[in-house]
Amino acid sequence: MKKMVANTLAYIALFAMAFSLVYASDPSPLQDFCVAVNDTNAAVFVNGKFCQDPKLATPNDFSFSGLRLPGNTSNQLGSMVTPASVAQIPGLNTLGVSLARVDYAPYGLNPPHTHPRATEILTVLEGTLYVGFVTSNPDNRLISKVLYKGDVFVFPQGLIHFQLNVGTTNAVAIASLSSQNPGVITIARAVFGSKPAISVDVLTKAFQLDKDVVANLQSKFWTDNHTY
Repeated sequence: MKKMVANTLAYIALFAMAFSLVYASDPSPLQDFCVAVNDTNAAVFVNGKFCQDPKLATPNDFSFSGLRLPGNTSNQLGSMVTPASVAQIPGLNTLGVSLARVDYAPYGLNPPHTHPRATEILTVLEGTLYVGFVTSNPDNRLISKVLYKGDVFVFPQGLIHFQLNVGTTNAVAIASLSSQNPGVITIARAVFGSKPAISVDVLTKAFQLDKDVVANLQSKFWTDNHTY
C-alpha cells in the first residue's frame, strides 16, 4: 500500500513539474520590441503603459465614441480603419482585447496586412465583402469567402489577410481583436514604402521584378488607411 501511495505521489510530482515547464515561458509582447536598459529611469513596462491608481479611474477611461462615426474613405484605397485599442481606451490596458470599425467605399479595399499580436474576427454590419487570408509557407493556400450582412470570418494571428467591398454601396464591418495593441503591418506599404527604403537589389530578387519597376513602386505614395 505504501509503495502504491509513493508511486502515486511520484506521478503527481512529475505531472506538476511537466505542467510548470509548459507554462514557464515569456509573456506575449504587446509592442514590436523592448530594448533592455540598465538605467531604471529610462525603462518602461513591456506593454508600454504605466498603470494609474485604480481609485482615480473614471467612466471615460473605459469608453470611446469614435466608432459611431463613419471613417473617411476618400483615399486611394477607398477604406478607413478606426481602432478602439488601448490608445483610445486607457482602461483596456492589460485586458487583451480591442475593436476596430472598418468603412469601405464601393469597391474599396482594406489591403493585405497582418496583425502580429492578434487573431481577428470580422463581423459585417452592412454590405458585401470578399475576404480571405493566406496560410504560412510552404502551402501559401488562399482561404477566402464572400460575406454578407451579419456574417463573420476569422483571420488567424499573424497571417496576411484582406477585405474587398464587392458591392455598389458602402460597407461597414467591426473587427474584434485578441490584443489591446494588435499592431498592423500593411504589406505593400511596409515593403515598398519603408523609411529608409529597402535596397532595390533586395526587392528585385525577392519579387523577380525589373529594377525600374521596383523604383517606380518605391516612388509611389502608399496610403495609410488607419486613423490614430
